[in-house]
Amino acid sequence: MNLLNFRQIFAVYRKELIDALRDRRSLVSMFLVPALVIPVLMVGATAMAVKATKNARTEIPTVMIVGGADSPALRAALAADSRIKLVPFSSDYARLIDEKQLRAAVEIPDGFEAAVKAGQTPPTVIVYSYAGEIRSTFAAGEVKRFLENYRGGIYQEKLAALNLPKNFGQVFVVKDANVAPPEKVGGAAVGGFIPYLLILLCFTGAVYTAIDLTAGEKERGTMETILCSPVGRTELVLGKFLMVLTASLVSVACSFVSLGLTAALGVSFLARSGMGQGAAGAGAALPVSLSLPGLAGVCVLILPLAVLFSAVLFSVSLCARSSKEAQSYVTPLVFVIIMPAMVAMLPGVELNAKLALVPLVNVALVSKEMVSGNFPVGMIALIFASTCVYAAVALRIAVSLFKRESVLFRA
Repeated sequence: MNLLNFRQIFAVYRKELIDALRDRRSLVSMFLVPALVIPVLMVGATAMAVKATKNARTEIPTVMIVGGADSPALRAALAADSRIKLVPFSSDYARLIDEKQLRAAVEIPDGFEAAVKAGQTPPTVIVYSYAGEIRSTFAAGEVKRFLENYRGGIYQEKLAALNLPKNFGQVFVVKDANVAPPEKVGGAAVGGFIPYLLILLCFTGAVYTAIDLTAGEKERGTMETILCSPVGRTELVLGKFLMVLTASLVSVACSFVSLGLTAALGVSFLARSGMGQGAAGAGAALPVSLSLPGLAGVCVLILPLAVLFSAVLFSVSLCARSSKEAQSYVTPLVFVIIMPAMVAMLPGVELNAKLALVPLVNVALVSKEMVSGNFPVGMIALIFASTCVYAAVALRIAVSLFKRESVLFRA
């Protein structure tokens, strides 16, 4: 077995790197897209979501009363609430809610007030809404808030009539208290999204370069010239592979830095907009942060994954006759990458020994644990080792394909 000539590998790599830095499309793919386009899209999407939510919250929802003809006090109280707008009754209220012409409806059962005064079996009030539609959900929330306050008022009147204290029915108080550190809170909130994004960027960052150095060379007719150089096939493919790997890692690095800055600006924006306040309205947001050692560990795990992606993209693109054909081969792989990477965002999916051997899924799950401040050393070592094995196999296949004339010179 011949020893590798590292000088030749570096010479090929340096040549491809210089060519990439001279190519405007390569620079856009490696630097501009991950550093600017993706954060801009994220900021734009977040701003639109915040604006839509604020508009939905400030909108006075239209609500319809169904029934309740014999409960004038409740109907009058609903009509007096400035946070909802009553509309005339229509028998097709369900269709109106479904078509978003009406936000919510409240059905008051017959004999409601009489049953409340008599202390009989509590009557049931039904609130109709469009589940999942933000404005209808907020409208239903306003109606429920009103009914809670209305029920509390009746209860206080009954206590006063019996000369009982206002807290008579309050046997004990329940209060929420968070025991998890901010890192784990942040990991539970966004820990699954970070590895998903990094895995996707790691893959897409290598796509253009992999296609250009393989199918692009064939299309331009320069593959034969390269093969005539006094450089071994193995050294040649490894030099090109290093360029693909560089493009992948540079894209991840640019994305990581820009997304960090974007996240810092986003948190500040949410705080100013009031969206970061707690549900209780106390004005204090739940402290959320991510483990910096965990983020560093994720970056280390990305290295063998980048090798795996680069080798796979190199092999797939090498089998194509043109850049267009290579793109048609690579595009379906994006969906193959996305589905396992999304596993970390699914509720209830936790890392175990079996999933630790599943490519992509293992990295996504252990990355979620690491950004939360959890470091299962055994699992991390197993995942890192298995990913290195998969990457080595993929690189071996890429070298083998590059040595086959039938692959390099497909008719």
